[in-house]
Amino acid sequence: MLADEVDFVVGVDPHRDSHALAVVQVVSGAVVFEMSVAANSAGYARALALVEEHATGRRAFAIEGTGSFGAGLTRFLTGRGERVLEVGRLRRERRSGGKTDALDAVRAARSVLTQQRLATPRACGERQGLQALVAAREGAVNAKRAGLCQLRDLLITTPEPLRSELRPLTRARLLQRLAATRPDGRRDPELHGAMLALRSVARRVLQLTAEERELAREIEALTRKLAPQLLDQPGVGPHAAAQLVLSWSHRGRIQSEAAFARLAGAAPIPASSGQTVRYRLDRSGDRKLNRALHMILVTRKRSHPATIAYIERRVQEGKTRREANRCLKRYLARSLYRLLEHGPPLAT
Repeated sequence: MLADEVDFVVGVDPHRDSHALAVVQVVSGAVVFEMSVAANSAGYARALALVEEHATGRRAFAIEGTGSFGAGLTRFLTGRGERVLEVGRLRRERRSGGKTDALDAVRAARSVLTQQRLATPRACGERQGLQALVAAREGAVNAKRAGLCQLRDLLITTPEPLRSELRPLTRARLLQRLAATRPDGRRDPELHGAMLALRSVARRVLQLTAEERELAREIEALTRKLAPQLLDQPGVGPHAAAQLVLSWSHRGRIQSEAAFARLAGAAPIPASSGQTVRYRLDRSGDRKLNRALHMILVTRKRSHPATIAYIERRVQEGKTRREANRCLKRYLARSLYRLLEHGPPLAT
């Protein structure tokens, strides 16, 4: 328990422009000091100076949102040797307890006192760079998908005979054809407007395609540096491996393989009724991590003999394919966690 290790807990409710802090004494649970500082380097230094004045002795910082508004303060405190704990989303009883930034800071501090498993913030450095690359690539992929859908809709209403000319083309040839076109404004104004719109969307899609491929190369190179052992597993590609590294972060952050399965939404949930005993998949947790596990299984079910044989054996035992997939996803979460936690150390 944290109460046996520290004398004070400093709760932090971070926001974009300011952070609210509350120093709570562990023994009594009383609020010793409250403050609000600016969310910049000067404010972080002032907060640490005030905490050193009012929380002498062993202390820990409990910060809500260490990966968003609290990232700067977390980085500042970690660099100065302070112990920082990650606080999950707080359950606020606003009707009975009220809601202010100061009260949220106190709740953040008191929430870690009752927890037996304390989460440390996700690692920075190369992992943080990988997260930025993954986010940028996902945005490019989504924008490219939206552009292709828009291009398809425009082609439906394109005037003839241009529509008949463009329909047989493959996607690659269509994009190159439209990107190189030069509309003539002296001709039909409807055709001129359609050609301008098609050229604009085609050039946008080509640009996003080049951007996505460049980011994908950077993600693969960084993932191979951080966790090459993941890429040796069947069905685990660079993007799935990158998401595994992002969600897992570093050794010791997730206490057990069961906790990792719960984080991934792969832990079995009892769904029995009467004489029927069954389980279902968890619909909560980190959905991006859950999607990575799903895509690994999709690949393995096509080309991995052991996975195919396991599903067939489970089906012959009376389980549905959905139940067999649930068992597989739980097994996959266990094996990948052990590989990350107990396998070769990740590169730094």
